[in-house]
Amino acid sequence: MLDMNNILKQAQKMQEEMKKVQDSLASVTVEGSAGGGMVKVVANCKLEILSIKIEPDILKEEDQEMIEDLLVAAVNQAIQNAQKRAEEEMKKVTGGLLGNLNLPDGFKFPGL
Repeated sequence: MLDMNNILKQAQKMQEEMKKVQDSLASVTVEGSAGGGMVKVVANCKLEILSIKIEPDILKEEDQEMIEDLLVAAVNQAIQNAQKRAEEEMKKVTGGLLGNLNLPDGFKFPGL
C-alpha cells in the first residue's frame, strides 16, 4: 500500500530541488553564434542576453542588414541553447519524470 505521507514528502523535496535549480539557472550560460562565429551571443538559462560580440571585420563592411540578420540568428540560437540546457538541468532533479507526463505547453506547477 502506498504511504501518502511519504509521497507528499518526496513531492515537496522534488519541488524544493526544482526551485533551487531554477534559481541557479541565472548563473548557467550558453552561447549562440552566427556567420561562422562573426557574431556571438551569450545568454543565461533564464533567457537573458548577457553579451553580444561582433567581429570588427563585419563592421567595416557597413552592411547593416547582414549584421542585423546575424544578430537575430545568434540571439535565437542562444535562447534555444538556454532552453535546452534548462530542460537538462531540470531533468537532473526530476529524473525525467515531468517529461513523461505530457503536460501542455506553458504548464507550470504551483509555486514554481
